[in-house]
Amino acid sequence: MSQTASIKDVATHAQVAVGTVSNVLNYPDRVSQRTKERVLKSIAELGFVRNDAARQLRAGQSRTIGLIVLDVGNPFFSSVARAAEDAATALGSVVLVGDSGQDASREAHYMDLFQEQRVQGLLISPVGDVGERIDTLRERGVPTVLVDELADTARCSSVSVDDQEGGYLAAKHLLDLGRRRLAFVGTPSIRQVASRLKGAQRAVSEVDGASIEVLDSAGQTVLAGRQLGNKLVERSPDDRPEAVFCSNDLLALGVMQSLTMLRTVRIPEDIALIGYDDIDFAISAVVPLSSIRQPTEALGRTAIELLAEEQESGGTKHRSVVFTPELVVRQSTAGA
Repeated sequence: MSQTASIKDVATHAQVAVGTVSNVLNYPDRVSQRTKERVLKSIAELGFVRNDAARQLRAGQSRTIGLIVLDVGNPFFSSVARAAEDAATALGSVVLVGDSGQDASREAHYMDLFQEQRVQGLLISPVGDVGERIDTLRERGVPTVLVDELADTARCSSVSVDDQEGGYLAAKHLLDLGRRRLAFVGTPSIRQVASRLKGAQRAVSEVDGASIEVLDSAGQTVLAGRQLGNKLVERSPDDRPEAVFCSNDLLALGVMQSLTMLRTVRIPEDIALIGYDDIDFAISAVVPLSSIRQPTEALGRTAIELLAEEQESGGTKHRSVVFTPELVVRQSTAGA
């Protein structure tokens, strides 16, 4: 019933006029508390979702796709969004982007908002576990695809990158250069970062005498990288890592800024440095940055393809696509 419940259904169920339901939704101060509670109870029982896009076609025929990302300011996510938009445009749809800012409550707000707008489908790079909310969306006719996160295929489709393999490739590259004291910079509370760390630790465990120090950046930004870079410079040369693996390129660029600005530590002679994502800024850094490349274009395009499959199957066909990352070597590690 939740897919077809209308404002008239709510009015009938609550035994009030349609105008009263409208007032509860738009002007709650005009309705008595008792009537408001009765209407809200009917809304909950019927699973009614208000349609703020009244001028759109009837539910299920919207050409709008919602995309929720962790950080729209991160070039990785903006590249994924651009690729998804290009693929959606080719199908006659448009993509609206919401930035959760790695905030679960803000993410929930966008999920509710896109549902109210009767989007054609939802793409999401989740902050936490959104499994139950995805179930609810599917029941209400909104297929969902996880982006940059592996999904339970009994629930929905997903497209992601093997972050453990990426972390392994980064650390192994540094170890192959002869570096033994490694440091990992990132925010391990983020699942993708934790997977990259796990892969790096696996590579270190394969080499006698190698170690890896975890430096929690409390953020994935250039500023967070600069702050940690300053702390590394303050340490004595014998106490510094010989190589640093940053969980994304923004952090690596921040670390690089600190080391090069203070001119007391050389890259890569004193500290070899590698990032993750291979954003456009990596190759144009003061010292061109080695990185682990993620196929952002393929991620965005595949997300749209999976969403189309979900729609065609009526939400009964799910699959997961996992891409393998690629090591890109530049001057920040070359010749180290």
